[in-house]
Amino acid sequence: MRRILSLSLLLAVLAGCATGGDKMQSPADALMRDYSGDVPGAAVLVLRDGEPLLRRGYGLADLEAGTPVTPATNFRLASVSKQFTAAAILLLAQDGKLSLDDPVRKWLPSLPASTDAITLRHLLTHASGLVDYEDLMAPDATEQVHDIDVLHLLEREERLYFAPGTGYRYSNGGYALLALVVGKASGRDFATFLRERIFEPLGMAHTVAYENGISTVANRAYGHSLVDGRWARTDQSSTSAVLGDGGIYSSIDDLAKWDAALYDDRLLSDAMRADAFTLHNPIHDEVDVDGYGYGWRIHGEVLWHSGETIGGRNVIVRWPKRHFTVVVLTNRNDPEPYRLALEIADLYLPDPPAPQVGAAPPAASQGSTTVP
Repeated sequence: MRRILSLSLLLAVLAGCATGGDKMQSPADALMRDYSGDVPGAAVLVLRDGEPLLRRGYGLADLEAGTPVTPATNFRLASVSKQFTAAAILLLAQDGKLSLDDPVRKWLPSLPASTDAITLRHLLTHASGLVDYEDLMAPDATEQVHDIDVLHLLEREERLYFAPGTGYRYSNGGYALLALVVGKASGRDFATFLRERIFEPLGMAHTVAYENGISTVANRAYGHSLVDGRWARTDQSSTSAVLGDGGIYSSIDDLAKWDAALYDDRLLSDAMRADAFTLHNPIHDEVDVDGYGYGWRIHGEVLWHSGETIGGRNVIVRWPKRHFTVVVLTNRNDPEPYRLALEIADLYLPDPPAPQVGAAPPAASQGSTTVP
């Protein structure tokens, strides 16, 4: 039976209307109450059959400038970026430029012999056993590392966590390597390939794999963290320049276009999309996750992925069979928005609601000070 809105949520709606202050226009607005006002905010999108049921910004994208969040505000997606990295690899496989079963050393031969058995498919599904590159960085590192630096770190590491294909361990380094493979196989750098093959064809005009000094981010949301009771700008860490595992900026308006492309063959064939959304690597020790596809966590009928970077947390949750999607992008370090997205979904989804609200999402690092 569909969950009934809690008494506290109903009271919040009534209180907002009664005080004459920031009136709550809907139960979803009540759920977003803590993101409203002069605080780091959020952008929320709810889609059914491609039509927005909710498309709103809350709070501020930049506290210093007082810039409000709008549906066009671009947030750093962090690990939500991984689905685009995976799609780039699948496009090249579709083009015949590479195979998912290629050994990674075919494309990146400088990797050590211990990686001989690792394939691109292993990287896509976090089955490679690669050591976390963040653990190989100097503890006091302050300079930003890039995808190529991740390769150099892994070149010196003979150790693996497990034999490739025999386990699951979330690997940001694997997706940094995939970005480099995209460059090698396509003859273009990763950011250019994404722009020419994904963003421009879909009309995602303001989405960018951001490179400082090369590209810019329009309508940018800046990350913030709560420090001693006050919000402080914390926008970049030493791993924020790694593109393949989390360097894309986008808005809910552009992500609506991305979501639409996941239902047809304008980018990927039916077979490629089905493969991406198939559970390839089972996961037995995380809540609300049965396993991993290509850039997507899978739980029953639900496809989802979260993203966390310093000063920002995001999530996209899709119910493809129902043509229903919720996206929550935020520019604050806390709280994790996965459960919030499920609560918002429950306002619109018919029975049965899935997955259960209250479940904690898995933690997996996206940067030395970050977790997606």
